[in-house]
Amino acid sequence: MEAIWLYQFRLIVIGDSTVGKSCLIRRFTEGRFAQVSDPTVGVDFFSRLVEIEPGKRIKLQIWDTAGQERFRSITRAYYRNSVGGLLLFDITNRRSFQNVHDWLEEARSHVQPHSIVFLLVGHKCDLEPQRQVTRQEAEKLAGAYGMRYVETSARDAINVEHAFTELTRDIFQLVKSGDITIQEGWEGVKSGFVPNVVHSSEEVTKSDRRCLC
Repeated sequence: MEAIWLYQFRLIVIGDSTVGKSCLIRRFTEGRFAQVSDPTVGVDFFSRLVEIEPGKRIKLQIWDTAGQERFRSITRAYYRNSVGGLLLFDITNRRSFQNVHDWLEEARSHVQPHSIVFLLVGHKCDLEPQRQVTRQEAEKLAGAYGMRYVETSARDAINVEHAFTELTRDIFQLVKSGDITIQEGWEGVKSGFVPNVVHSSEEVTKSDRRCLC
């Protein structure tokens, strides 16, 4: 019997308020861009299947978190049960880029004893004339933390699919290699209907550009 999905990965999307987290997720899961988006209150939930290889599908559970400080105590509870994360900043808002370090430190302090594979995302790349953060400095920061870096636009649907798919592939490789394992009581990774299709003994090319926080 063919699996509907091999694994379920739980992802968390974090970053300052107004960087466009909800818009990016809705573009990915619903294929649309909302011109007006209400601020997230606490945490919202989305899901989608991704085919990372022919016939190999991963179910993504995506948690959209509020960036406002008053909701941080709520969102912190979701770090521990996530295996991957997109850390967004707005390329037109330098303060949101400067806060990337704080978001990573917060994740590290709440994810134990597990780890999160992060992707750094420079969002709103359609607003190039208003750019306040260069690609070079963003790539340098991502490299310092062992992350990939990608620039996206929910409005113009630029690299949205690519961002989620590449993060999913990175996690999948770590599951195949046995660096990330399914654990009882942890929601980060769950088996699908055919749990033994992927074996940890398979050959894996590990990426040096991942962040295990």
